[in-house]
Amino acid sequence: MAETLDTVLLLALPASGKSEVRRYLDLLSPEECGRDFHMGPTVQLDDFPYVHIMRRIDDELEAMGEPRVFFQTAARPFIDTKDWGTLIELVNEDYDDLVAKRIHEPKSAAIFTMDRIDSAAEKVGLPRRLSSLKEEVRAKVADRIDADATDQLKEKHAGYPDTLEGKTLVIEFARGGPDGSSMPLPKEYGYAYSLGRLSDALLSKSVILYIWVTPEESRRKNDARADPDDPGSILHHGVPIDVMMGDYGCDDMDWLEEQSEKPGTVTVEANGKKYFLPVARFDNRVDKTTFIRNDQEQWKPEEIKAVHKGLKGALDTLWEKYRSS
Repeated sequence: MAETLDTVLLLALPASGKSEVRRYLDLLSPEECGRDFHMGPTVQLDDFPYVHIMRRIDDELEAMGEPRVFFQTAARPFIDTKDWGTLIELVNEDYDDLVAKRIHEPKSAAIFTMDRIDSAAEKVGLPRRLSSLKEEVRAKVADRIDADATDQLKEKHAGYPDTLEGKTLVIEFARGGPDGSSMPLPKEYGYAYSLGRLSDALLSKSVILYIWVTPEESRRKNDARADPDDPGSILHHGVPIDVMMGDYGCDDMDWLEEQSEKPGTVTVEANGKKYFLPVARFDNRVDKTTFIRNDQEQWKPEEIKAVHKGLKGALDTLWEKYRSS
């Protein structure tokens, strides 16, 4: 049995505190991570950078008078909900690159990223939409998003550790469904679909840390954190209200836990296998995490104590389930 958790899927509605928790973990000493949270120094993956790039592509297409290919409008959900799977396939690929420490040096980071998105989309049954653009349109879009794509690729490479030995991989993503939905959520919405698209390499060693907030609190915190001047920021991006209601009006974590064949887990059927992912909740319904966005010198001892205690309780629970699984 490993001495620390291998892979933690950090799941929650938008603005629930996922990114703040990642920052908090990243600032802890290795000794604190191991002693209190059963985690090694963290290595982190996230699907949000791809959402940002996809929205950037659509915005540039619209500015040229061309049809959008990913989102209905700048402020509305995906055109095709299979793109929730596109994002997971990109995470799977990022994980494979991380393990292999694969460095990409494309002539154009934008074209490279556009081709990756097309390939990931094909895996979930979608066409290669960006490869099908008119050549001059594709070239103009690539030119206009190249700075963002270059920064994203550099950040991806910079996140490769010398070794994953003794580290804990933290993978963040948010999923949900339309406000007022009954369970199970429609196909391709929610965690049921996205967890089922993760690779065997991830599912075979993952646990779920779920940050628990209500949809109403998620919307409140989303409004509070949104910085229109920094739309690509992990900590400060805002989700449009139509997306909050249409994609994140509820989620299916309660339902998945209730339906699981083993108590204390989420059952995932994928890759011809059945996985039982241990799950625990960090209760953030009364906000414990917003302060983490501030400079560390501004953090108050009582704030640190509350978030540390809450996380420790959830991760102690996960560790016991992980050890016995």
